[in-house]
Amino acid sequence: MLEILIWVAVFVISLAVLIAASDFFTESAGKIGLFLGFSPFIVGVTIVAIGTSLPELASSLAAVYQGSSEIVASNVIGSNIANIFLIIGVASVISSPMKITYNLIHVDLPMLVGSAMLLYFTISDDIFSTGEAILCLLGFVIYLVYIIRGGRVESETELSSNSNSRRFLTRHILIVVLGALFIFVGANYTVESIIKLSEIFGLGTSIIAVSVVALGTSLPELAVTISAARKGDPEIAIGNVVGSNIFNSLIVMGIPGLIKSLDIPDDILVNALPVMMGATLLFFFVTQDKQVTQWEGWLFFVLYAWFVGHLFGLL
Repeated sequence: MLEILIWVAVFVISLAVLIAASDFFTESAGKIGLFLGFSPFIVGVTIVAIGTSLPELASSLAAVYQGSSEIVASNVIGSNIANIFLIIGVASVISSPMKITYNLIHVDLPMLVGSAMLLYFTISDDIFSTGEAILCLLGFVIYLVYIIRGGRVESETELSSNSNSRRFLTRHILIVVLGALFIFVGANYTVESIIKLSEIFGLGTSIIAVSVVALGTSLPELAVTISAARKGDPEIAIGNVVGSNIFNSLIVMGIPGLIKSLDIPDDILVNALPVMMGATLLFFFVTQDKQVTQWEGWLFFVLYAWFVGHLFGLL
């Protein structure tokens, strides 16, 4: 009993450190992006999305180094499901309808669906190879270069002639560096506690990763999305989810896949991967009218509740 309490405490504390560090990282990185003249949607789909996805990346790298590579795909798929069903659901209920003025249909939504399909095809044979990892990373680089080149809204500030600007950047760059350090420390202990708890309770690490860990590592996205929705910035909220899911599918899978081939659990392929594909396609069709209504948000909630209940055999 004492061992369970100790590892539960380690899990809670390390996950809290992971989320808090991600929050500081993301806030400072977003301010740097806006300061350099990028639009809110571009900041959301790049800097904020990457920052809020660092817990997934950090925990996935820690899992690979600790010999539990099956956690990687489980975490990615579970996080992508939570991002769409839970986070978009919350945002659309808070700020309904969520109207989108940025044109998603030309690049971002096709890239979202394409990255999900690439993930589906690359892991459907129960393994994610180094060559597939390189392919995913190249896809993300192409996407990132394209949206950044078209995302500037004003000229870059002359930092050298403005001491206040230099202090602003120095402070936030320092926060970003320290935030990244604490993210990886928190991730390491989060994964270690997951492995220990799964052994104690006799549960598969993939089930814990696709549910509890995925939800926990998605909390930064949830916090950013709720904040953006309350402030009337739906584009940052939508961009955050779109960018996070693309980043998860291509980078969070790709970088650990460069280290070693990743094992893909059969139960994740059967129970979670089809749900992720369905969530992605539903999000694609829902946003065609450039808004997400409150009723659509409630539908997302119901689908997420079904997924979790089905996962644990409650439904």
